[in-house]
Amino acid sequence: MTDKIKVLIVDDIKETRENICCLIGFSSEIMVVGEAETAEDAIAKAKSLNPDVVLMDVNMPGMDGISAAEVLATEAPGCATLIMSVQGEQEYLRRAMVAGVKDYLVKPFTGDELLQALKRVYENQIIRSKVIPLKAKEDEPGKVITVFSTKGGVGKTTLAVNLAVALANRTGERVGIVDADLQFGDIALALNLMPLTTVADLVRDIDNLDKTLLESYLTAYNDNIRLLAAPVRPEQAETVEAAHLAKVLNIMRMTCKYIIVDTPPSFNEVVLSVLDASDVVLVVAALDLPTIKNVKLCLEVMGSLNYSTEKLQLVLNKASSEGGIDVPEAEESLRQSFIAALPNDGKVVATSVNRGVPFVISNPEAQVSLRVVNLARTIAADDWQSREEPRGVVGKLRRLWG
Repeated sequence: MTDKIKVLIVDDIKETRENICCLIGFSSEIMVVGEAETAEDAIAKAKSLNPDVVLMDVNMPGMDGISAAEVLATEAPGCATLIMSVQGEQEYLRRAMVAGVKDYLVKPFTGDELLQALKRVYENQIIRSKVIPLKAKEDEPGKVITVFSTKGGVGKTTLAVNLAVALANRTGERVGIVDADLQFGDIALALNLMPLTTVADLVRDIDNLDKTLLESYLTAYNDNIRLLAAPVRPEQAETVEAAHLAKVLNIMRMTCKYIIVDTPPSFNEVVLSVLDASDVVLVVAALDLPTIKNVKLCLEVMGSLNYSTEKLQLVLNKASSEGGIDVPEAEESLRQSFIAALPNDGKVVATSVNRGVPFVISNPEAQVSLRVVNLARTIAADDWQSREEPRGVVGKLRRLWG
């Protein structure tokens, strides 16, 4: 790092600003270029000082830090905002992400945590010009797997996230995730990520889009998983057209072995373009009458679009006959069998969602995890890497369900 990271400190308490200045003083790579004690003052100074990072407390008199971050994202887009707060609840994190905050530091934090956060935010800003995309195998385009349902609340996003992680972990291949729920996508939240860029940013470069440029808009979850996040604000969805996503998926096939696409519970031009581009569409159902009715209509629509039976695959989520409908009845009504049935494990799933950790990682031995892994194995086929199975009860469960 040749140039120092320029930081603007924003906090209404003078002692706090002084303490942060002292902590930053221990780094030879970071420098404080200014201080502000109100959000309004911070916005003005950000415009004049052009800091790389605005380090701002969330609670201040007048305009709060998250509202200020939203203004800065528009009026000083070259500055990344790093929020400080004593509140680390998921709702605050979500509000911050929607406002365009690039990272979130929960008080109290150590000097090392502060310096690392500042470096991380800065490095993420410049990563676009330095990223070299990984390549898929020659002449083997990646497979697009879309998770869809015409009924909300059936677990599409949770399935998409865990399926992507399972595929990456057990094949060793590169997996891309596209959040095509453009108004209210939650993939980033489910992975506990705060993307610097989204598909709404990408469309500005759509005419010049290639593998290298696309990579700069993806957010890394780990070495093998990349996310193209949904816009942070619902109105930004209007800027994303069907042709944009079709082009994105076509390019992602060149760099990812598998591309998992999450979708909203509706048919529109953008969704139809994704479905057309998909190799497999996993239609998610549940054992309640409204969902069965909607899924049946969904299959009829897809049939009219001439999608093959091999392309359309049914997945049953929250499988339980407590509501009076059992699996054979549902399959008879839909005239198609489920390729996977995921058990109703509310505790494991809810904990996973609230923590932003996929349950195939946090609870790999849970029945729902084993079923998702089994679905991933069906999709991956020859790419699946077998592992020596554990003995005892765990091994028996894996052999039965995994």
